[in-house]
Amino acid sequence: MILEMVRANGAVSLRELARVVQTSEVTVRRDVRALEAEGLLDRRHGGAVLPGGFTRESGFPQKSHLATAEKTAIADLAAGFVEEGEAVVVGAGTTTQELARRLARVPGLTVVTNSLLVAQALAHANRVEVVMTGGTLRGSNYALVGSGAEQSLQGLRVSRAFLSGSGLTAERGLSTSNMLSASVDRALVQAAAEVVVLADHTKLGTDTMFQTVPTDVITRLVTDEPPAQDERALTELQALADQGVQIAVAGPGAGSGPAGGEGSGGSSGAGRQAGRLGSSAPRAGSGEDGLPLPGPRRNPHGQGPGGAAQLRSAASLPEQQTGGGRVADLAPRRR
Repeated sequence: MILEMVRANGAVSLRELARVVQTSEVTVRRDVRALEAEGLLDRRHGGAVLPGGFTRESGFPQKSHLATAEKTAIADLAAGFVEEGEAVVVGAGTTTQELARRLARVPGLTVVTNSLLVAQALAHANRVEVVMTGGTLRGSNYALVGSGAEQSLQGLRVSRAFLSGSGLTAERGLSTSNMLSASVDRALVQAAAEVVVLADHTKLGTDTMFQTVPTDVITRLVTDEPPAQDERALTELQALADQGVQIAVAGPGAGSGPAGGEGSGGSSGAGRQAGRLGSSAPRAGSGEDGLPLPGPRRNPHGQGPGGAAQLRSAASLPEQQTGGGRVADLAPRRR
């Protein structure tokens, strides 16, 4: 219980810990000391804090100023996957907020969201219908969470979900540090035929407490190009590709043309190129309308574990490129 409280809040006082676990501060202090010896947390004056292994979710003011250029490029490229007249779900986050600003130009779009920031970005888009979930407002990220949000998503079915999170690894998939947010994101995933994760390179290789989307359910990752010296991010990209995740890499100026421009069907040039990796044919487990039922995504090329391309460095990714954005043709490595 002590570990759960520290991981959920980042830092907890001994007094609060003693109150919750219903014991004395002396006993709690001894337990905290033992947990510190195992490397599970760090002691501070009068309390306990995260040791740095599991990251705590930052508030919106802090996150809104992190990797802004990368988030903009990712949003530009991701908007290209959305076609006119689609129905999609968009989760909470600063990157998905950037995506929503671009989706405002896609005619006939229906967006289901639990994010007040996403809804606000689409509020004046007269050709976009916005459907809000119910739920309890979580002020740190302006998202609706809880049983009300999850129940309002029951029976919903859309073409794809766009989600962000606090960390992404090939081993666990997408994760976040808040239990309520993770639970709602899982409900959003269940409503979608495909799952698109938006994550800048700083989140690659980062693991947080609550798993949101396991790797075998992620259809596509839209990210920016990691620096050549960022071995962790590069290694994680290859590991994700090895597990069949399609990798779309946004470069400077990706998708800079307006989404939903004349004749585009709501897609930027880079996004249209990226979309060609996905198969439009019904997949195994599809419903009558041809949309796949929620579940583990399939390799659109039908490839087994023995693909050809490998991730060598950010500069040498095989690519299809248009307007600064590209899809890295990262096939699984030969085994």
